[in-house]
Amino acid sequence: MKKVTMADVAKLANVSKSTVSQYLNKRYEYMSEETRKRIAQAIEELGYQPNVIARSLKQKTTATIGVIVFNMLHMLTTQVLHAIEEECQKRGFQVIVCNSGDDPEKEKTYVDTLLAKQVDGLIVFPTGKNEDVYRHLVAERFPLVFVDRVVPGVEADSVLLDNFGAAEMAVDYLAAHGYDRIAIVTPPLVAHNVPRMERLQGFQAAMEKRNLEVGAGSVIAAEAAALPRELQKRFADPKRPNALFAINDLTLMGILRFVKETGIRVPDELGLINVDDVPFADIYTPALTTIAQPTFAMGKKAAERVFEQMDRGRINKPHVFRFSPTLVKRTSIRRESK
Repeated sequence: MKKVTMADVAKLANVSKSTVSQYLNKRYEYMSEETRKRIAQAIEELGYQPNVIARSLKQKTTATIGVIVFNMLHMLTTQVLHAIEEECQKRGFQVIVCNSGDDPEKEKTYVDTLLAKQVDGLIVFPTGKNEDVYRHLVAERFPLVFVDRVVPGVEADSVLLDNFGAAEMAVDYLAAHGYDRIAIVTPPLVAHNVPRMERLQGFQAAMEKRNLEVGAGSVIAAEAAALPRELQKRFADPKRPNALFAINDLTLMGILRFVKETGIRVPDELGLINVDDVPFADIYTPALTTIAQPTFAMGKKAAERVFEQMDRGRINKPHVFRFSPTLVKRTSIRRESK
């Protein structure tokens, strides 16, 4: 299929290429309202997408990297961001951070906004949607790295945890210490959220490997605000879980509220382990056993890959970098081994 060019747009709109260029750069003062309408109609009719790389190469670098995160409240986000910023500052680059709130529309808007600001590269904690947007950037060889998630169908560098291994680590450690009714606690499960689905799959595989029961009651999925209520329902069952695996820090907070409200004794009545080594883990009572993500190494790698892509002589095939989790043993799991 022939690629639509600026010349095609100019011909259909009956204007010059320079007028189309002015329109794309939002220099509307150089044209009439009627001309703007004709160009916009031609762009829509032809499905024209500007070559963001060609436009940026005509200008000097802005020495900025755009970062789009899906939730600023996650510990993972803040720590990875810190590492990205440090790596960028070493190279004289500044970072522009946008928070999509896990909303695909906001994410797309921020991508467009950052490109309009001529950032030199993008690091994105993607919602898992907007495949066409990212495929276009990859086709244009625009520097792009995903963090914490991949976007199916988009061949781009991705930096994330070995989620399957983290879940297996949690189940193995709980089972080794005598817990046999283990449930995973997660935000609502959606297919495009890669970490959630991979941690669920790792949990299920590890449970089956240990010959532990995996049923509907083994998966507790709810938004953070509704989580204590969902846990209350599950724990009303005589065969309630004797251990919980929280897949992230915000889910952990919901569990801790539930434990406080009900007076359940950790670790005697309930073993507890979570992904993300939260700052208060060692001062909480009992101290929380966690599975730590190497957040600073992940952020450093994400920044390094963006800069490698910016160096046109060092473009490598896109790669998914999986980082190994680390078990941090504390006292929210009883010490007696099975």
